[in-house]
Amino acid sequence: MKKISNGKSNEFCPQTLFLYGTYKEDKTPNFGLFCWFSYTWHAELGVMACIGGDKLTKDLIRKNKVFSANLVNKPLLKLADYYGNKNGYDTDKMNLVPDYTNGDTLNVPIIKNSPVNIELEVIQEVHLDGSDVFICKIHNTMVDENLMDETLNIEDKIQLLQPVFTTCQTYFTQECTNSGHWGEPMKEITDEKI
Repeated sequence: MKKISNGKSNEFCPQTLFLYGTYKEDKTPNFGLFCWFSYTWHAELGVMACIGGDKLTKDLIRKNKVFSANLVNKPLLKLADYYGNKNGYDTDKMNLVPDYTNGDTLNVPIIKNSPVNIELEVIQEVHLDGSDVFICKIHNTMVDENLMDETLNIEDKIQLLQPVFTTCQTYFTQECTNSGHWGEPMKEITDEKI
């Protein structure tokens, strides 16, 4: 296999998408789309979430010290793309709100239609030039009960999850089907209930 230099890039390194959920001061939910998310180990399983630039979601996470990470699946992609392309400081961003409930262990909004919801507490923040990394403790993970069916193999469970990935400013499903470039899926949002 011959290699060529691609400079400083994360192209061709797919990232799983998550909608981070926080509450505003007036107790209304706020969701933002992020993909710089991975796992850590500090005496137990944890999470690290990197958020670049100025974002309302980041401001709320910093203030509240808790948030949810809701796995984006195929049915949530249009809404996730909308949240990823709409500025959180715009007062109308949250006019589109998914069906949500409160977390089981933390005061965070979790999206009911997401197959996996992780309730997180920030235990450390690392400031970088242009972004911030939140090191988090996992308080609880809620999963679709169908994923706990021990008669299913992992392939069947991934099919149930229907996770969405991104790379090269394009969304992909687990079948590697192109689901649109950033900013395209949200154009299909109608007044239907999200």
